[in-house]
Amino acid sequence: MQSNVITEVFLPIALGVIMLGLGLSLTLADFRRVALFPRAALVGLGCQTLLMPVVCYGIATGFGLPPSLAVGLMLLSATPGGATANLFSHLAKGDVALNVSLTAVNSVLSLFTLPLIVNLSVSHFMGEERAIPLQFAKILQVFGIVLVPISLGMWVRAMRPSLAQGLDRPVRILSALFLVLVVAGAALKERDQVVTYFQSVGLAALAFNLASMAVGFVVPMLLRIERKQAVAIAMEVGIHNGTLAIAIASSPRLLNDGVMAIPAAIYSIIMFFTAGVFGALVARKQAASAAAVDLHPQSN
Repeated sequence: MQSNVITEVFLPIALGVIMLGLGLSLTLADFRRVALFPRAALVGLGCQTLLMPVVCYGIATGFGLPPSLAVGLMLLSATPGGATANLFSHLAKGDVALNVSLTAVNSVLSLFTLPLIVNLSVSHFMGEERAIPLQFAKILQVFGIVLVPISLGMWVRAMRPSLAQGLDRPVRILSALFLVLVVAGAALKERDQVVTYFQSVGLAALAFNLASMAVGFVVPMLLRIERKQAVAIAMEVGIHNGTLAIAIASSPRLLNDGVMAIPAAIYSIIMFFTAGVFGALVARKQAASAAAVDLHPQSN
């Protein structure tokens, strides 16, 4: 009962507060730029919906995962990004407006791609059919947690820009504290299963996480996408919605298989550390580049 309160009440409220803080740093002009120059968004969507399920299938097969764990990892690959991806992008100074746009579009697309990928995975790895219906309620939940508080934060910035600017640093610190609490809560809640299954699926989950972030960053950079947008895409592609995957795997009305939820549970713990390291590295490099420009301005 206590874990249900944490995941169903505290976590959505915490993420909602964090998204409100992100909204304080955004304007409508940020979203207009994404709409007017959609190339980065299309690259991000391609990485998320086309490349990652293929990469995940290769990892699940290459590591020889048992059928339920393989399906669980494929389920994770089919989930969109979410509030956590937006937060990490914000902390790493990525293009948060692009993240929010990708989260919204990916959430809608997952209504169709998630059931397709999961049903094919169940058939391939387990040789049976367990139809997964469209998850309208879960998608609405993502929209509520992400878009509503972000819109409120943007409204505050538009009405009181000085207040929004003053709140920026405190909100970043508060967001980092929330991340620590979420990691600790996830580790405590799943500690028994994580220890039991980490040996069989831990390395596969880590490999998928690193591959997701690498694809999300390297592919946009190769296609000459702006670095700030590449960071946003890396976070969106590399931080999957583990909560959604766990809910689908565990729900009696859906897959009803606790083992299938294990890859998402382990991944959800791993991704906080890998995304934190990646975010710190890119933020430091961006700061160093900005300092170099200040020290050596281009001459006219």
